[in-house]
Amino acid sequence: MAEKLSVALEVGPKGKRVVAVATDWPGLERSGDSAESAIAKLRTYIPRYTMVTKLAGLNVQFTASKDVEVVEQYPGVGSTDFWGISFAFSSIDGRKMSAKELQRELALMRACWTFFDDVRARVSSEMKKGPRGGGRDRDRIVRHVSGVEQDWAKKLGLKTSDDDVVTDAKGLKAFRETYCEAIRTYDSEGRMARTWPLRYLIRHTAFHTMDHAWEMEDKDLSTDENGR
Repeated sequence: MAEKLSVALEVGPKGKRVVAVATDWPGLERSGDSAESAIAKLRTYIPRYTMVTKLAGLNVQFTASKDVEVVEQYPGVGSTDFWGISFAFSSIDGRKMSAKELQRELALMRACWTFFDDVRARVSSEMKKGPRGGGRDRDRIVRHVSGVEQDWAKKLGLKTSDDDVVTDAKGLKAFRETYCEAIRTYDSEGRMARTWPLRYLIRHTAFHTMDHAWEMEDKDLSTDENGR
């Protein structure tokens, strides 16, 4: 069991934003205006990410990770500074995965999907608005997440329709199975998802899923209605 949480830091070219990436836990990434604030933000999300590790059957291993250890710092791109999201690849992303490692990565990505679906089912359809009244409702968030994943699927040679985004349970299950199988195929052939290393595709998919799952939780109006 790991006693430290390995973290890679992606630093924007202008130093405006730093993204802390938990290298062994796809989906656990947070940003700040410095390395210290990014790591501090990441720490606050560890209890929330525990729901994913439980679903993946890896909670014991995850809870054994106590202290943060920075294992790499690498340059980001302009979008890193602008969005505060990882858009560059670390050296870890480029490493070849063993069959066991790939299985673990996919299990965690699947757990992120399961968590997202659970959040979708229990939050209000309307979401809290921003200070200026902006923001998407639940179904628009779901459509956005699904649409982005289906666009990324093209990097794996999967044909999807831009006009017909899959959001129903049956359709998502079939799409996700195909997505995972394509990743396995590309890995066995030593191929990247176009310019993306497969590790990055997996963690970026997991991150995007969790980022919006947490957004829905944070903007859920039913928590106010129920006094939680």
